[in-house]
Amino acid sequence: MKSRFGSCSLYYQNKLRLALIGQSLFGQEVYANLQKQGHKVVGVFTVPDKDGKADPLAVAAEKDGTPVFKFPRWRVKGKPILEVVETYKSVGAELNVLPFCSQFIPMNVIDYPIHGSIIYHPSILPLHRGASAINWTLINGDKKAGFSIFWADDGLDTGPILLQRECPVEPNDTVDTLYNRFLFPEGIKAMVEAVQLIADGKAPRIPQPEEGASYEGIQKKSNAKVNLAQPAEAIHNWIRGHDKVPGAWITINGQVVTLYGSSLLSGTVPTGQALEIEEASQPGLITNKGLVLYGLDAKAILVKNLQFEDGKMIPAAKYFSTGESSNLELTEEEKKMAEDIRGIWKGILSNIPKIEDTTDFFKSGAASMDVVRLVEEIKQKCGGVQLQNEDVYMATVFQDFIQMFVRKLRGEDTQEELIVDYATKDVNNMTVTMPYQCFINGKFEDAENGKMYDTINPTDGSVICKVSYASVADVDKAVAAAKEAFDSGPWGKMNPRDRGRLLYKLADLMEDHQEELATIEAIDSGAVYTLALKTHVGMSIQTFRYFAGWCDKIQGTTIPINQARPNHNLTFTKKEPLGVCAIVIPWNYPLMMLAWKSAACLAAGNTLVLKPAQVTPLTALKFAELTVKAGIPKGVINIVPGSGGLVGQRMADHPDIRKLGFTGSTPIGKQIMKSCAVSNLKKVSLELGGKSPLIIFNDCDMDKAVRMGMSSVFFNKGENCIAAGRLFVEESIHDEYITRVVEEIKKMKIGDPLDRSTDHGPQNHKAHLEKLLEYCEVGKKEGATLVYGGYQVDRPGFFMAPTVFTNVEDHMFIAKEESFGPVMVVSKFKDGDIDGVLKRANDTEFGLASGVFTRDINKAMYVSERLEAGTVFINTYNKTDVASPFGGFKQSGFGKDLGEEALHEYLRTKAVTVEY
Repeated sequence: MKSRFGSCSLYYQNKLRLALIGQSLFGQEVYANLQKQGHKVVGVFTVPDKDGKADPLAVAAEKDGTPVFKFPRWRVKGKPILEVVETYKSVGAELNVLPFCSQFIPMNVIDYPIHGSIIYHPSILPLHRGASAINWTLINGDKKAGFSIFWADDGLDTGPILLQRECPVEPNDTVDTLYNRFLFPEGIKAMVEAVQLIADGKAPRIPQPEEGASYEGIQKKSNAKVNLAQPAEAIHNWIRGHDKVPGAWITINGQVVTLYGSSLLSGTVPTGQALEIEEASQPGLITNKGLVLYGLDAKAILVKNLQFEDGKMIPAAKYFSTGESSNLELTEEEKKMAEDIRGIWKGILSNIPKIEDTTDFFKSGAASMDVVRLVEEIKQKCGGVQLQNEDVYMATVFQDFIQMFVRKLRGEDTQEELIVDYATKDVNNMTVTMPYQCFINGKFEDAENGKMYDTINPTDGSVICKVSYASVADVDKAVAAAKEAFDSGPWGKMNPRDRGRLLYKLADLMEDHQEELATIEAIDSGAVYTLALKTHVGMSIQTFRYFAGWCDKIQGTTIPINQARPNHNLTFTKKEPLGVCAIVIPWNYPLMMLAWKSAACLAAGNTLVLKPAQVTPLTALKFAELTVKAGIPKGVINIVPGSGGLVGQRMADHPDIRKLGFTGSTPIGKQIMKSCAVSNLKKVSLELGGKSPLIIFNDCDMDKAVRMGMSSVFFNKGENCIAAGRLFVEESIHDEYITRVVEEIKKMKIGDPLDRSTDHGPQNHKAHLEKLLEYCEVGKKEGATLVYGGYQVDRPGFFMAPTVFTNVEDHMFIAKEESFGPVMVVSKFKDGDIDGVLKRANDTEFGLASGVFTRDINKAMYVSERLEAGTVFINTYNKTDVASPFGGFKQSGFGKDLGEEALHEYLRTKAVTVEY
């Protein structure tokens, strides 16, 4: 019954009893949103568990206590299974909702509820009826895509339409990008909307026209051959429509080669080596970007990856260097060496009757000392080969080991040259070279959708360069690379001490490039160059060196437990890496925030996907280049610049990410925490907003209190998470303190951050400057006294004058909210009222940092014990160190950066009990 108060409240709308028949994350989201809307899901019918793992829809429903049924099939030889149908009928649904249902449902189930059944279909029906609709949208080169929700009938997707939605198809859209950009998120909303329309009696039944109707079945591999005798765009559509299943293919030298990752090539075709392709109008080209194919119109497409008949997949750019086969052809001399090495293996693995090509060194019983013996014996037998212990861990199977050995013997094992398209700029008496593409799996590459955006120099508002704007598909690709690197790559197998050696090397490279990094930081974030050199870059280097030293010192404990007599027990704990971690960093210290989080993450043995702030991506991408030079294996570190709403949200939602570390605002932190919980209960650490109090007593060292008090607010132009958001100055020294602060502000030089004499640079970006000016206007309107500043400096760029407010009362907006800029907010407190000022200082939901200035050590310790903040500074401020844990209380977040405690954010503890 509809409420007489109208339908503005969801609670009072009509509700239905629903049966959900389907599976996947799509089904799970539809289920969750229908529950939120107040509908009653009386039964969920999904597929059986696969490899012991329940479908996401089943997981969500079981958690809520909703009845879940997992039928492998509903029909046998076209006839309904009576027991299944009766079980379904017992739940008493009024409507069947089928989000992406892959099973054939009998009509006596479809028609059973009073409202029948509705189905989601990923095409604009009647076009592309049947399976693989998204694929055929791309194959046919449709300019529009979309989805339909229709009433089920006894035809094949021929029932009346309830509602439809459309979106444009981008030139380089893939099945994944189209699905993630539109068909998935909008489809979920539409399914919920459709159910409500039915509940309210407003759902239309629009007959499907026959005109324009099409039906294409699921493609078989044999039918997926590429017709090269057509325009380039048609070839591109065919390839992307068959990616990833079943895969479009061509024939090269008589061998079937499957093509993945097609894009239309615009601009100049890169130079490369010609490759004859059967039935092609002209030879293809193997370039450093991939395989170039030409259509009949002489236009070109670029293919990223190739897969051979034996299943081996390679980057297309490596076709000639890798060869068409997975194995090298050995010369007679190399074959003799291989047999000599087989003998060495046999001598070590004496328990194995015969060393086969498939024999695994470690699974056959070898230990770490055997690695040393193997390497040294081979060096002695085959002089001149530069073999390392690590090489054995990377090729543990005999056949793979021989392939690796021969490549080293031939000098073919040299690391692939990193190809970087730089943006260059002559600035600060040097030429800085800045990567601007996504960094995924050890390579710089454009975003999947080809989108880019401008990153701006806040000193004058000019464009520095264009940067790749990552999509959801890029995040998925980066996570897959990080997962592969963790599960199967050398990083996970590496000795911790060797891992530390690589991080030390990375820190050395950062030091070698410190002037360039500081210059990029200055032009991209507005940081004063001298500060960037010392803090933004300098502390980043220190952080990596500190955590490099921790790599081989991570250890568990032994624990005495009650013995199960007559047996004995040993219990010990192990500290293990979590797996793939995501890191989202802010724009105020772009490189340093990267270092604070990623150094601990990597030292613990994890792999990572990092999103720099959209407005300051350049030092993170330069850092990525240095990681390759340091020898960090591919896939271990991935950088995806882009928006928080898209890239950051996908990280929070991604099921393969096991930890997310975030620094940013409290509202966004709350949203991230919620998404991380809903997705897969991933671990979270949050460093959020602050309104840090600084208490200055009348017995302080006034010179120091003035100097440090200014630093507490104006350091890094106020864009500082631990900035003193509010100063409490004892009444008897208040006026003198303000006078001296204003005198010092007038001496500050505001200007170009690259000028070595500059004290105060521009705010990070225009929107932030505007927010600060608005903040000051609110302060004035509320009655606070503007003593100095509060305006934009009259010069190009985003410069804010250092600002001082006094007479700030506790109820005022500027007393409660963070400015995150160069705004000093000052309040008086009565002489001697220690407990009173403590109460005022703690009257905030933030608890990141705090400070106190007094010569009385007893007073200082009393105050520090009662301040509710993660960090307390006494007679100093901004004094952070790589060995000291950093993090907040209350709504300033939880978890620690820096120090030993930071490692535990990226580790899990496993308890092992042995009976003997």
